[in-house]
Amino acid sequence: MLNMNQKLIKRQQEGKIIRTGIVGAGQMGRGMVTQMALMQGITPAIVSDIAIENAIHAFNYAGIKDDQIAIVNTLTEANKMMEMGKFVATTDANLVSQANLVECAIDATGVPDVGAKVATDAMKNGKHCVMLNVETDVVIGPYLKKLAQQQGVIYTGSAGDEPGAVMELYCFAKAIGMDVKVMGKGKNNKLDYDCNPDSVLEEATRRKMSPKMLCSFKDGTKTMVEMTAMSNATGLVPDIIGGHGIVSDVKGLADLCRLKQDGGVLNKHGVVEYVNGIAPGVFVAVSTENEEIAYQMRYHSMGNGPLWILYRPYHLCNLETPLTVAKAVIDGETTIVPMDGLVSECITVAKTDLKAGQTIDGIGGFTTYGSIATATESDAKGYVPYGLVNKNTKMLKDVKKGQLITKDMVQLDTSTLIYKLRQEQDKMYGK
Repeated sequence: MLNMNQKLIKRQQEGKIIRTGIVGAGQMGRGMVTQMALMQGITPAIVSDIAIENAIHAFNYAGIKDDQIAIVNTLTEANKMMEMGKFVATTDANLVSQANLVECAIDATGVPDVGAKVATDAMKNGKHCVMLNVETDVVIGPYLKKLAQQQGVIYTGSAGDEPGAVMELYCFAKAIGMDVKVMGKGKNNKLDYDCNPDSVLEEATRRKMSPKMLCSFKDGTKTMVEMTAMSNATGLVPDIIGGHGIVSDVKGLADLCRLKQDGGVLNKHGVVEYVNGIAPGVFVAVSTENEEIAYQMRYHSMGNGPLWILYRPYHLCNLETPLTVAKAVIDGETTIVPMDGLVSECITVAKTDLKAGQTIDGIGGFTTYGSIATATESDAKGYVPYGLVNKNTKMLKDVKKGQLITKDMVQLDTSTLIYKLRQEQDKMYGK
């Protein structure tokens, strides 16, 4: 993001303010709206949430007064109010994708099917799309990338979210000629496969979070989703299903990222991984075959090698999202996007014993959590893509706690947009 501050100042001075539309004003959307309202050259022109007060409060947190906010229900009203310079709040997400002055739509809902609709509607209306909703991306990211290319717009994941944050390190390492052996992130919450929205309610309320979101952090789903996004953008794969969950601080990480025969924990290199002990940071483990460069790395106090850790100790998630918007609009560039076709899949695991005939739920719920496997293995064994599971999914067979769920075990909800787009994506790649 070098010089982006100057580029945004220039947009401000020229009156070419980047008007964005945000869907979802929960914790992620609220912080994003507030940050964006304080920036130069960009503004949260319209915010949508199923609870109108969430959208209004998001503006209020940035010091925007109620008389500067227009609550609208129609596209005509939205266009008129934006042209008058008002900040627009609505419960209708369609207006974000349709409003005349919006250049970029952002999905911050975390709901896979909602993300599918926001992204497709926005791009078909000629708007760039920034997907903070990684849960959608890991299911249909290649489809959305192709759609963006067809429409002449940008589709991208977000800076600040761990996949986007670590992609900066990955690109830096590759640009200077390093070999990336491991790419990963710190685990932010202690792993608890048994947690559910009720068990985390008190903490979620205290932290001003959705209980489902916090549950998805604690049960590991969010980490698996993020590792899947990293894999799909780079070609790196999980070493084993679910990853190892290395326990280490930054200082000891290089040694643990070695292969098993060299005293580490990995079966192979070229992998994505998560680490307990370095949160909220992200990292890449790099190597070089060149003795002079190895000497220079040691000289620069990076350690003895043969692996060195490039580490970023923070990710500001939603607060960095506006920079991805600016990069898309001003530079025509992405932050992180999947390759053509999935490399890895976020798959479904039973959180508890499940019975035939029972309906289950998805991300951040009571009955399942996500893991990661290579797409090749997932396809061969028929694992269920986790983003396709929702409250209308029915069990066809009994499944034990901890078991990986396969397609013959469930009846998926085939009426959703994300299911239909996944079918289209599978056809694109001969599945």
